Amino acid sequence: MADVEAVKSVENEQQFWNVLANIVSAPCPNHESLDNALRAWLYLVAKGRDQYLDSEDDVASCSQKLKDSRIFSENCDYVRTQIIYSLLQEDELGPLHVIANFLLLDGRTEESTFRRMIGEGCFGRLLDLIRNCSHDDRRLHRLLLELMYEMSRIERLRAEDLLQVDDGFVTYLFGLIEALSDDAHDPYHYPVIRVLLVLNEQYMVASTSAAVSPASPSAPLTNRVVKILSMHGDGFRTFGENIILLLNRETETALQLLILKLLYLLFTTNSTCEYFYTNDLRVLLDVIIRNLLDLPSEMNVLRHTYLRVLAPLLAHTQLSQPPHYKRDQILSLLDCLRGSGNAHFTPPDPTTLRLIERVGKTPWLTEDDDEPQRLSPKSPLGSLSLSQSGSAVSIIANVSEKPGVQTPSRKADGGAPKLKESAGRNSEERRKPSGERPPPPQGRTLRPQRSLPEVPKHRHGVPVPPLPVITTLHINGGSAKKAPPKLPPPRRRTKLRTVTPGEVQPPGSTPHS
Repeated sequence: MADVEAVKSVENEQQFWNVLANIVSAPCPNHESLDNALRAWLYLVAKGRDQYLDSEDDVASCSQKLKDSRIFSENCDYVRTQIIYSLLQEDELGPLHVIANFLLLDGRTEESTFRRMIGEGCFGRLLDLIRNCSHDDRRLHRLLLELMYEMSRIERLRAEDLLQVDDGFVTYLFGLIEALSDDAHDPYHYPVIRVLLVLNEQYMVASTSAAVSPASPSAPLTNRVVKILSMHGDGFRTFGENIILLLNRETETALQLLILKLLYLLFTTNSTCEYFYTNDLRVLLDVIIRNLLDLPSEMNVLRHTYLRVLAPLLAHTQLSQPPHYKRDQILSLLDCLRGSGNAHFTPPDPTTLRLIERVGKTPWLTEDDDEPQRLSPKSPLGSLSLSQSGSAVSIIANVSEKPGVQTPSRKADGGAPKLKESAGRNSEERRKPSGERPPPPQGRTLRPQRSLPEVPKHRHGVPVPPLPVITTLHINGGSAKKAPPKLPPPRRRTKLRTVTPGEVQPPGSTPHS
């Protein structure tokens, strides 16, 4: 109880940190004293959240002090259990923020915390909290989204957990992305996007394991992420733009795989294969080409996933219609991946070679542009049967990587090859609409403007003396030329007289009538 009284007496930031240090360093010989210490820590940090802890890092430092204390080191399992139960029971926003912050920090260092949370039914609790606190506390809302994402990508969710996700929750998340973000540090709603990506992965894993697992529910789970996009995709275009932007910038392998899994489903589903705008598809193709060229030889899992996405991207979307975008660069990419005359690539493994040939069989890559297109963008892949498509979904759904692993780059070793630019009829410049200025090429540097050449001061090595300045012009042996007067002389005025007809005028007179 003394700790509770100390919490109430905090009046400034210095007292806050002093009381926090006393709470986490106090001896706790029994569970009662331990519960009192945890309760005092929780409400002290919750009280200081709005007064002394301006950023999430400040709250995390309070959580770290508890993790570094003897209270946690000697009773880690008990402390985790109590905090997980507090998440399930607490209703006040301030303590919930502190609880979520501690579980996120602890789970990132000890994955068993997230597994315990799933086992205790925390997924459904997070669903309810995310729905209800978005307008009341934006800091807590973002933290809960991050906690759901990290927890869901560590362990497979239970079927009863996924059944709690309804169309309204998924639509709510898509609506958040469409709304303008009030966070200058996160204008693209990345925590919301990550939750949708990990939910899609959970649906894929559940659908592929349902056929072989006797414990799976009789009715198959509906992938509500793809369902909402297939029904209302026109109203949620910002999500598609943002996942392409995220793939372009992301270096974490696990998150790249999450994006590619959703893209594969969207490109192989009739109702969503044209979900993206054509310009966004072109950007996506540029990103895939760049990343495939940049992947080191040992990154086969990620390379295979990119190639599995590339095949339906070229065959099912608007890119299959003329004018065909970067046809020559795609063919050059496939040659590079085959290792044809390129020292940067080792000979491909059989799976890579098979996926390369599948992409290469895309009709518009093998046919001339003048020939009629035989493949409808909504038809199945010409080189992929239905059984093969289902097998590919199973393979893609089960590829994974540990969180935090960064994708290595060939650029670090200076070994990234470059594609040959073609000036043929499929070149990008010929497809530019009239009036649109093409962007400057990458890496181009403007040359400084050249100055005018100086007048030479010599002729054939002989210095040229400066010409004298002429002030007086001499004519006929030295007589000076008289300068003309500045003003004309005044005219002489004479008296005019009348001249009769036949009268002879004297010389120099002026006629007048």
